[in-house]
Amino acid sequence: MKKNIILLVVFTVVNVFGQVPATPKPNETLDPANTVSAADVFTNKTLRPVKKVPLDEALILIYDYDGTLFTFDLESETIAWTVKATDAFTEMCANGVTLLDGVLYVPFINGEIFAIDNQTGEIFWKSRFGNSTDQIILKNQIPVINNGKLFITTQSPNNSIYALNVKDGSLAWSYKLDSANNDMPVLFFDNKVFTQGGSNVYSFDANTGKLLSQKSFETAISGKPATDGETIFIANEKNTIYALSPDRLDVLWEFKFDENQNNVGEHIFGKDKKVYFAAQGSEVTSIYALDANTGTQLWKTDFNADNIGYMIEESDNIWGYTRKGKLFQIDLTNGEIASEVKLTTRPISNFEFASDDESLFYFSDAALIQFEFKTKDENEVYLRTSIKDDAYSAYVKLIR
Repeated sequence: MKKNIILLVVFTVVNVFGQVPATPKPNETLDPANTVSAADVFTNKTLRPVKKVPLDEALILIYDYDGTLFTFDLESETIAWTVKATDAFTEMCANGVTLLDGVLYVPFINGEIFAIDNQTGEIFWKSRFGNSTDQIILKNQIPVINNGKLFITTQSPNNSIYALNVKDGSLAWSYKLDSANNDMPVLFFDNKVFTQGGSNVYSFDANTGKLLSQKSFETAISGKPATDGETIFIANEKNTIYALSPDRLDVLWEFKFDENQNNVGEHIFGKDKKVYFAAQGSEVTSIYALDANTGTQLWKTDFNADNIGYMIEESDNIWGYTRKGKLFQIDLTNGEIASEVKLTTRPISNFEFASDDESLFYFSDAALIQFEFKTKDENEVYLRTSIKDDAYSAYVKLIR
């Protein structure tokens, strides 16, 4: 197998936009020791060219809460392959996975990201942001891929947004963000990339990394950017949702919800000229629906003495679960709860809906669970050999 030389890129400010140069020419190695900190070093190793891979639809990918990535064959009930990060100072998943053309793009907490063959687990390329072995660099990230580039943000000490070339994992561009805590996936829309950092919202040209707009707010912006296909929506760390124009980030309207609620985070999405989000509260947590054009509240559904752990739109319904293990289904049109089940297993991952529309998968602190809609059964598909008391998060994905 032919191996390419690891490329080291020096992060230097070259213009007012804070961009860095693209990856050096092949065979060029730059020693950053005398010019930049170890956090600002980017390394990339291509093991073989990325190519489209047929899907092994018998597999489900499990990103376990100990940081191990593996695929489980639902037909043979065996583990097909396993991949781990090079190093990590603690056992943690904390990220999601993107599947494109049969290739899995996987971020690890230590700052590594791998491109992996879904059938075999073989690695196409590896890239790494910095070389920290005692910090969480990538958290709550799901790689966003469009037009041949992968977009992702990192935490301190890197605290940057990066664009990588999907074909080989090399650096296309990067930009240093103002905040040390960047733990929300970015939004790609209209050939732009939107992200938040501290009290700022940014938009970049997706191809070049040029900073197009930057909007500052009085309060930190902690929510994930979302869109309904026309407008950008984002939440601050307190109790306000903003609608922003995608061209200049002008505030079109703002909506203040209950002052005793906050932390919208990643629980937000737009659809059909509406925006939906969950706001957490110590006594009452609510899911809201707003008109995307005016910010007018359309409906609100309350959960008493509980918090939202996860929510997603599927087939004109909001599906999700609460921290106390209540699975719910809410009608998008009116906010009415269509179904509600108190689970005996505790979900800590996303949902993956089966192709037959009769069940969904999630990972609990003990097992991969297949929940049957009709019978309400929680079937243990794959059982862990041990259970941790402090399981943080996991991620599952059907290969399809």
